[in-house]
Amino acid sequence: MFALENALIYRLVRASEEWFAPPNDRVQDVTLHGADGTRLHAWWCPRDGADGAVLYCHGNAGNLSHRGGAVAKWQESLNLSLLIFDYPGYGKSAGRPGEAGCYAAADAAFDWLTHQAAVPPERVVIYGSSLGGAVAVETARRRPHRALVLVSAFTSIPDMAQKFYPWLPVRWFVRSRFDNLAKIGQCAGPVFIAHGDADALVPFAHGQRLFAAAHEPKAFWPMKGYDHNDPPGPDFYHALRDFLVRVESRTVSG
Repeated sequence: MFALENALIYRLVRASEEWFAPPNDRVQDVTLHGADGTRLHAWWCPRDGADGAVLYCHGNAGNLSHRGGAVAKWQESLNLSLLIFDYPGYGKSAGRPGEAGCYAAADAAFDWLTHQAAVPPERVVIYGSSLGGAVAVETARRRPHRALVLVSAFTSIPDMAQKFYPWLPVRWFVRSRFDNLAKIGQCAGPVFIAHGDADALVPFAHGQRLFAAAHEPKAFWPMKGYDHNDPPGPDFYHALRDFLVRVESRTVSG
């Protein structure tokens, strides 16, 4: 289990193995550095007249170039620019993946977004899917932000390990925690959680438990018929946009 843990969690693809072109000619390559100096790669995807930006924490498989199709959806649906970054060892990023390294990569990306790109923290939507949900939660509990958005997120790695190996006491042996359930109550901003009710990897109940543990204002969006790797449809973006408008209108009126 110790030998296989990282290989099971991080399904990385290096750029030398597979790499796709950016979704448009406005995408800019960005070099970041983790707290330990690890060189990290990101794409900055600006949009004219954007109302803030998305810090995009992707899942455990592939690399950021596999998410090019999501860039346009976020930009067009929510009028946002977007920064997507790779964790250590993924794509063009140096180093090796690990829990602390994933968190450090998100910190470096957040700092670049709010300093170099000059996006106010209160206009940053922190988004994470699957493993990226854990990176997003850790970032949101320590950084000011507009909203935390989670899709297909799990409660913790020990909970996931127990799901796959129910006959073994694996939750006591895994070193990686990514404990979203323990942390999400520490996230002070609005929380929007979506989860597919046909998710064969991360049980739908994980999303429900995270929602129950989150503070208001919050919303839960069940994606009917969606499996784990199905990209969110237009209704997801519409629901998220309506949630943000509703929360922010209450803040102004209050």
